[in-house]
Amino acid sequence: MSKKDKNKEAEEPQVEDTATATAEQEQKEEKTAEEQLQDQLAAEKDKFMRLFAEFENYKKRTNKERVELFKTASESVMLAMLPVLDDFERALLHIEEDKEAEELRKGVLLIYNKLLNTLEQKGLSKIEVNKGDTFNADDHEAVTQIPAPSDDLKGKIIDVVERGYKLGDKVIRFPKVVIGQA
Repeated sequence: MSKKDKNKEAEEPQVEDTATATAEQEQKEEKTAEEQLQDQLAAEKDKFMRLFAEFENYKKRTNKERVELFKTASESVMLAMLPVLDDFERALLHIEEDKEAEELRKGVLLIYNKLLNTLEQKGLSKIEVNKGDTFNADDHEAVTQIPAPSDDLKGKIIDVVERGYKLGDKVIRFPKVVIGQA
């Protein structure tokens, strides 16, 4: 064998090795390109899911705020109407003492009940407080303390000066009470 033949044989395996190496490298590049595309797809899916979740949270938050706004939008109107209710109650107490004003009492009572029913339909409710109930600073507003007329009224409500009201579940005015001194 001549040198040329040996060189040809030596060159041929190198060409095959180079072709195999090139094919393997192309496969690696294709896999990496495919893997890159899959990674990009996974990243985009993740971004989409996060954006979708964020949007869902936004919708829930704005719906909750809207409901709260509707519930409490009338709060200022209700607060403005509470003194009118108080005046009606005082007028009814005064008219009850006057026996000659029976027709006037009926008219005032009719208007008072109509106003009260309308406000109750809009979510207003009275906070029930009775004389003799235990005073609780979280639920009542103490206007003053007086010496308890009896031992069983010490630390308890002796008189209700002003009624308390709720709008839905929110207290818009605490009841003002007089308590017995212990």
